[in-house]
Amino acid sequence: MLFGIDWQKVTKTLTYCRLAMMLHREWDTRLYQIAESQLGYFTTAEASEAGVHRTRLAQLAAHGDIERLSRGVYRLTRYPLSPLGQYMEAVLWPQVRRPGARGVISHDSALAIYGLSNVSPAKVHLTLPSVVRIRRAVPRQFVLHYTELLPHDVRAVEGVLVTTPMRTIRDVHAAHLGSALVRQAIDDGRRMGQLTLDEADQLTCELFDDAVDKERTLVPGTNAGGTRRHKGGRNR
Repeated sequence: MLFGIDWQKVTKTLTYCRLAMMLHREWDTRLYQIAESQLGYFTTAEASEAGVHRTRLAQLAAHGDIERLSRGVYRLTRYPLSPLGQYMEAVLWPQVRRPGARGVISHDSALAIYGLSNVSPAKVHLTLPSVVRIRRAVPRQFVLHYTELLPHDVRAVEGVLVTTPMRTIRDVHAAHLGSALVRQAIDDGRRMGQLTLDEADQLTCELFDDAVDKERTLVPGTNAGGTRRHKGGRNR
């Protein structure tokens, strides 16, 4: 002991502090790397993998380092805000309890991301695999759909999984969005390059031309097959 100071104790304290700082930087770096690929968002499960557990998350939230968005989903406050942030939150939400559950932005929300039509959804539409069933309360801002999506039905937009324009337009038509908006989405997709000319023509023919052709065949005095009707109820 020199000058009344226990230098051995000081050395141990400094070593502990350096180790703590190294561990802090390690989990901080790992967490940032995870969030960086997701617009700054992450789940409690991902934080746990990075070495940050729930108690530490609560402390970080209290200090303003992270923001709790919904149950189990957080955002790093130092990461720049993104216009697609609400969609990333929706994609990550099912993974809080089921890490393997892949959510895909779809329907009206996918149209809004691509800028197709004047649709302005009040909620975020999310499609999940049919085998996934959410048993906890769904946040009011989400609308869930269940179906199987093939790889060619999905693309990534700034890290957010979104149904392709072709798949999206088919989905909103099946969901009865409205013919005017669906036609507008096709026209916008062609004009903006989101759809090729062949894809736009295919959608128009697939979703609308059949109905038009049927109306044309049903001229006065004929049945659905184009056969002229005669009195007495018999066809000739």
